Amino acid sequence: MVGNLMGSMARREFLERLGVVSLGAMAAAGLPAGQADAKDRPASKAWEPVSERKVRVGIVGYGVCRFGAQFGFQDHPNVEIVAVSDLIPERRNGLMEACRCEKSYDSLEEMVKDPKIEAIFVATDAPSHARHCMDVLNHGKHVMTAVPAVLGSLEQAQQLVETVQKTGLKYMMAETSCFHEDCYAMRQIYHAGGFGRLIYSEGEYYHYSPTPIPSYKEWRVGLPPLWYPTHSTAYYIGVTGKRFTSVSCVGFNAGYPAVQPGANKYGNPFSDEIALFQTSEGGASRMLMCKGVFGLVNETGRVFGEKGYMSELNYQGILKELPDLARPPLPPSVDAGGHGGSHGPLMNEFITAILQDREPLVNVYEALAMTVPGIIAHQSALKGSETLKVPQFDRT
Repeated sequence: MVGNLMGSMARREFLERLGVVSLGAMAAAGLPAGQADAKDRPASKAWEPVSERKVRVGIVGYGVCRFGAQFGFQDHPNVEIVAVSDLIPERRNGLMEACRCEKSYDSLEEMVKDPKIEAIFVATDAPSHARHCMDVLNHGKHVMTAVPAVLGSLEQAQQLVETVQKTGLKYMMAETSCFHEDCYAMRQIYHAGGFGRLIYSEGEYYHYSPTPIPSYKEWRVGLPPLWYPTHSTAYYIGVTGKRFTSVSCVGFNAGYPAVQPGANKYGNPFSDEIALFQTSEGGASRMLMCKGVFGLVNETGRVFGEKGYMSELNYQGILKELPDLARPPLPPSVDAGGHGGSHGPLMNEFITAILQDREPLVNVYEALAMTVPGIIAHQSALKGSETLKVPQFDRT
């Protein structure tokens, strides 16, 4: 019967009736290779404002990387920058200039008392993220934070969830991978059924750093690699909204001075960590953060499912028609920015969530689902790759 069918039907039509768009299947059938490519999709419609009002924003933290000004709040037509803050006067002045703002505060502790401000972007040192976000929320203001949500502390993770729940305000973690073109497209295809359950996924964050990046109170020196996991873990959590349930992790020492015995305040002996997680779908996910791979600085991932797979912007699977894969349009005045053109979309998502009174894409539950597994992975590496359960911080 199959032979008769193939005899009376073009091979491409046969494959299309199976609902498969696959390079491997087409090649096996002697057909020209085909693929669904996200960058070939038509662009979304032009940006349209969801409101005429302006969200009154404060920004804290300029830092070595000038991070506080890089997300484009100052360029969004629905934003008014009320004030900025940095502990170091020179950086505070630089942030004022970059954000075209005339008002500043010496500290976040002063800024949160300003009754005019309704939302704050926390771009401070990572050890302070959770504490600063809780301070902002407890003063009745929405908050967007740089990654990670917490740094090595499960206690702070619980406190952060409780604070968000108690205040009912918007919390968003600005995970850049979630708005990378490939990761965002993977999310759209996953929720359209184009992968089915994920059997396997990979997330990789390489940041060659033989010498630590300068940081406030040297918090980056000897930092456990997977305490900074979210650029990688977003390639599963940010795609599916599912969870990691257990982990086994291998740590590697590239011989850097910062991870020698007694050289860092974390007691961390690893420059690189590679973790294998079990997922709530029953699959596996490999996530890594590596500082020792020579010359490489990159954030990327791949997903492999029962009904399709995707690497970079190339999708192979059952969907004949792809959903809209384009990231939401930005106001003409806002640049997509750095980290793969993610800064502008992240900022726009936060502002739009406030204006529409909805939860942002990377809310506190998704933020901790990306962050906490890295804390447990590091514990596993310290215990010789022992398999450990990953605690969950979801709605109860």
